[in-house]
Amino acid sequence: MALLRHTTDDVVERQALTVNPAKTCQPIGAMYAALGIHRCLPHSHGSQGCCSYHRSTLSRHYKEPAMAATSSFTEGSSVFGGQANLLQALNTIFSVYEPDVVAVHTTCLSETIGDDIPQIADAATAKGFVPEGKRVIHCNTPSYVGSHTTGFANMTKAMVDYFSTSSGDEKVAGQVNIIPGWVEPADMGEIKRLVKMMGLDGITFPDTSDVLDAPLTAEYNMYPKGGATIEQLEATGDSSGTIALGPICSGPAAEALQTKCGVPQETLPLPIGLRATDMFIQALRKYNGGEVPPEITAERGRLVDLVSDMSQYFYGKTVALWGDPDQLVSLTQFLVDLDMRPKYIITGTPGKVFLRRIGDVLGDGVKDVVVKQGPQADMLYIHQLIKREKVDLLIGNTYGKYISRDEDIPLIRHGFPILDRIGHQYFPTTGYRGAMRLCEKILDAFLDRQDRDAPEESFELTM
Repeated sequence: MALLRHTTDDVVERQALTVNPAKTCQPIGAMYAALGIHRCLPHSHGSQGCCSYHRSTLSRHYKEPAMAATSSFTEGSSVFGGQANLLQALNTIFSVYEPDVVAVHTTCLSETIGDDIPQIADAATAKGFVPEGKRVIHCNTPSYVGSHTTGFANMTKAMVDYFSTSSGDEKVAGQVNIIPGWVEPADMGEIKRLVKMMGLDGITFPDTSDVLDAPLTAEYNMYPKGGATIEQLEATGDSSGTIALGPICSGPAAEALQTKCGVPQETLPLPIGLRATDMFIQALRKYNGGEVPPEITAERGRLVDLVSDMSQYFYGKTVALWGDPDQLVSLTQFLVDLDMRPKYIITGTPGKVFLRRIGDVLGDGVKDVVVKQGPQADMLYIHQLIKREKVDLLIGNTYGKYISRDEDIPLIRHGFPILDRIGHQYFPTTGYRGAMRLCEKILDAFLDRQDRDAPEESFELTM
């Protein structure tokens, strides 16, 4: 906090220095995606410290134990390679923990060495370390490239590369693949609920619902009932189509599935907010004969009614946002639809597609918006912008709480990681219901601030 108070409004375009990055590393995303496979144990091929950091970050966010194994590199394996470590790890994992799938992701160390994971997995199979019917999959996730969303995308694509098969030219009518992107377990559950209400048989992968939001029982279950099964992943090649939610996290897997099995795909924004959820429902209509059940229409109507009741409080409010590209695009669209003014939009994840998508969302109607991405798009940068000109609201992960306190600006926690609040994994922000929850959280923040700051003569019962 003391260091933050020395932050100035002198925004300097840095070339090499990152201060408090607005992202984290690839392996965390790969580990989260792997937990969305039923009876899967993620495996970190690198040092024990790397795996501990990735597990602890996921566990602190989801308030659930994120189970994973590690190759536990020593000085010797760091120099000569980690093949022996991974062979021993696979033998131990399958004999002791009995998963159906081990999902191996690399780290900076193993990537720098250049370990050949498929060759090591083949060697493990040849030695009898991988039991019949069990599977080992992998993806490359060097931490010095991309971000946690890149790792999520790479592991999701690996699910297609290793599992998806096509039994012929005929596709199964009414069966649709849904790649939900990096969202909360409750969001994946909400997306599945909408697909089911539309009368479709959806295969959602990865699927962390009922894994990282599993109920508390009297017994420990290392592999909760949730997650996409091997059979479901194999069946994705026979689906009528694929809907990828978010081009960064879900697009690569959808494109790989189309190339491998000829499944047509459509990439949409994450269904956060009214407009993006409308797009998702319209895409689902292509597979169910065009019908939208009255229950979904009623949910949409409630959201529209809520927005109309709240619009007077939202109009013209300025917002600073940071987080993952897919989430920022849909959040920005929703804020614009609420007549709010996104002012600063920051993501540490590189990639030119984000700038184009944000530009399309903002259009010509929203002026004077600062959009920045990449290594220097960090929390120091957004704090300097706020020092120069304040906003009314912050939306982002826990790392914004220091700016919130220092500048006395309300913070809506959204995205990853959220380390200082509990329960977010149980409440969706996707779909019409999720949009209603977002509206409530935003308005509560504004009205709580109004109550706190109101002088005695203006402290009203009805607002």
